[in-house]
Amino acid sequence: MSDIKLAILDLYDTTPNLGMNNIKEIIEQFDGISSYDVFDVRAKAEVPSLEYDIFISTGGPGSPLDGDGHWEVQYFDWIQSVWDWNKQEGNKRKYIFFICHSFQMACHHFKVGKITKRKSPSFGIYPVHMTDLGTGDPLFEGLNNPFYAADFRDWQVIKPNLDHLDRMGFEILALEKIRPHVNLERAIMAMRFSEEIVGVQFHPEADPEGMRTHFLDADRRELILQTYSERKYLNMMDHLFDSDNIELTHSVVLPYFLYKTINKIISENKGVTV
Repeated sequence: MSDIKLAILDLYDTTPNLGMNNIKEIIEQFDGISSYDVFDVRAKAEVPSLEYDIFISTGGPGSPLDGDGHWEVQYFDWIQSVWDWNKQEGNKRKYIFFICHSFQMACHHFKVGKITKRKSPSFGIYPVHMTDLGTGDPLFEGLNNPFYAADFRDWQVIKPNLDHLDRMGFEILALEKIRPHVNLERAIMAMRFSEEIVGVQFHPEADPEGMRTHFLDADRRELILQTYSERKYLNMMDHLFDSDNIELTHSVVLPYFLYKTINKIISENKGVTV
């Protein structure tokens, strides 16, 4: 039995969501993970120690630039501690997967680009386009280009500092949908910060079946129609009933990350190079 330990960093700030259960369900598919713990980053300023091998940091509401002067400091210090640990020769690697709000915060911490509020919220299932680097990255192995993903956000990462990214060894893996008639820069949708650390702007954990049930609820449907539009709602539901869209992303991105990471850790523990 493996003794690999995983930590979930919960950035939902007690807001009800589908993401946490979906992440837990994916983790529980893997026998290689002996245990996992959840840390309430925003409500309780909790961050995990470096005793864990794998970290999944969730999405969440609000601005990635806001905080209370405490929890976000703890969070940024935690990111830096993992980065510094991995840079020390001889240390066993620690692995991070950032999702949505966490991804924006990581990009802010590492000065990837500009963090701005979108002109209008992204709400639905949209195509994500891999870059040339993304097409060869193991994170997206088995996906089409473009692939479809759940994308719910008011904020974005744009205007990457390419010289800084090159110096740091960061790689942009994906960009948001192509909008030829819109004079707006496309947001970064996925980034590889290092061999061990990746992040995505979308929600790879999103489960189409759970989302269908969630968004078919009459009260939620009415709220969406009032907040966004009937067009956005119907477009999202069409994609949720198309098995070739979000289901493939759900079954590939986070599961493959965990599968490959677990195998790397097991091999490292046995002294085998992979």
